[in-house]
Amino acid sequence: MDIMFAVVRTGGKQYRVAAGDKIAVEKLAGEAGETITLADVLLAGNDGQIADAKGVVVSAEIIAQAKSEKVTVFKKRRRHNYRRKNGHRQQLTLLRITSVAAA
Repeated sequence: MDIMFAVVRTGGKQYRVAAGDKIAVEKLAGEAGETITLADVLLAGNDGQIADAKGVVVSAEIIAQAKSEKVTVFKKRRRHNYRRKNGHRQQLTLLRITSVAAA
């Protein structure tokens, strides 16, 4: 059976991917233009039919290393003059899925 989509796990999250998809995942090692393999495939299938995920390989090309939107963290304890303001921007890797294939 031809594999059309797969569910992969990376960075503690799961993503449903197919060839040609673009996704933003937690930061992965590599530079823009490099090809990586997402090995942790949980599920694979084609048009509602589920295939065996063993031996399915998902290849992706790194588009860019980026940062997500800024998240403001504000802590306050009332009547104690306690206020703390922090910001955080999560590091992301933008991927283009090149192929989902059985190995």
